[in-house]
Amino acid sequence: MSKEKIVQCAFCLKKSDEVRMIVSGAKSSICDECIYNATQIIEQELGKYTPEDAPQSKGKFTTKFNYKPKDITAYLDQYVIGQEEAKRVLSVAIYNHYKRLNQKVSDDVEIEKSNIIMVGETGSGKTLLAKSIAKMLNVPFAIADATVFTEAGYVGEDVESILSRLLQSADYDVEQAEKGIVFIDEIDKIGRKSDNPSITRDVSGEGVQQAMLKLLEGSEVLVPPQGGRKHPDQKMVKVNTQNILFICGGAFEGIDKVIARRIQTSAIGFKSNNENSALEKDTLIQYINTMDLRSYGLIPELLGRLPVVTFLKSLDKNALRRILTEPKNALIKQYTRLFEYENIKLTITDEALDYIVEKAIEFKLGGRGLRSICELVMNDAMYELPGEKHIHEFVITYDYAKEKIEKSKFSYLKVA
Repeated sequence: MSKEKIVQCAFCLKKSDEVRMIVSGAKSSICDECIYNATQIIEQELGKYTPEDAPQSKGKFTTKFNYKPKDITAYLDQYVIGQEEAKRVLSVAIYNHYKRLNQKVSDDVEIEKSNIIMVGETGSGKTLLAKSIAKMLNVPFAIADATVFTEAGYVGEDVESILSRLLQSADYDVEQAEKGIVFIDEIDKIGRKSDNPSITRDVSGEGVQQAMLKLLEGSEVLVPPQGGRKHPDQKMVKVNTQNILFICGGAFEGIDKVIARRIQTSAIGFKSNNENSALEKDTLIQYINTMDLRSYGLIPELLGRLPVVTFLKSLDKNALRRILTEPKNALIKQYTRLFEYENIKLTITDEALDYIVEKAIEFKLGGRGLRSICELVMNDAMYELPGEKHIHEFVITYDYAKEKIEKSKFSYLKVA
């Protein structure tokens, strides 16, 4: 504070020689007495101030977790249709994960983290569940694809690149990244190719599983900040994975046959009376356990670090029909918004919606198949209608949808 210039409080108008201290800002000043009075008013209105109450700056992550498992499930219901079992398991795991982070260790009881593995065929909603959780939680979150990883020293990415993505999500704040969540997709693609010893190394299968062990269990890992492969001249960042929750997902195509062999030991021949012989694939998947995953090619050491196993059922006609219209980001709502930008009201009849669902089931593409079919049905309209100022409504009927599908090459994708 300059002695030549007399500073005045902007609130009480007292000068610097009338108070003990004046704090000056860019355009105004405030004296210590006004600061004290303002603090008293704030405490009366809002309660005593604590450091945890400090507002988070934009782009930072919160330190509090106020959701209960039912709250998480209710949020997921807005975006994901069905899959109640998977939602419950995920909600409990995430709730326990943050309860574990906030625990005060007072004795020798230390709660271990419960990493999760989700099994479900393509298009059943594994990745959508992970993305919806990422949207809900204000914590660092990363999605990685297991198919790109190889053992260290071979062409491909090292498994530490998983944490590079998490660091990038956390704006390279290591402390925040160490409390994040990682979703590893296509975990089934790194299954052991064969139980027989081979002269060639399985560098993208069992080798990757072994490299992932230290990440999943919890240890200090040297991570290349920009991802990719490690090299000696690169500066590394040390990340402790002890408090990072890992969620793995995979389609595990054909695992229903593995389950069937396990639970239908007496179902041999055409005249078996065993009730289990009539179980369909969707029913079989609910009996999945770590034994089946081991038979599929995941090593016991990896499965031991993924103690929670859950499943996602394939989507039936009713679920696919609801996916089109009910979620917050439902496909029909998206297309309706696209046509609204052209001042065109889009209407789709119930018969047309049912036809789209039937084709999705026929082509066995799950929830993702709905998008492909909708694109085929609406592509011509989205090409021709923009710029047509005299058209303000567009109705898609059963006949229109059928004509567009049958004219497309998509019809050749029918699965026998």
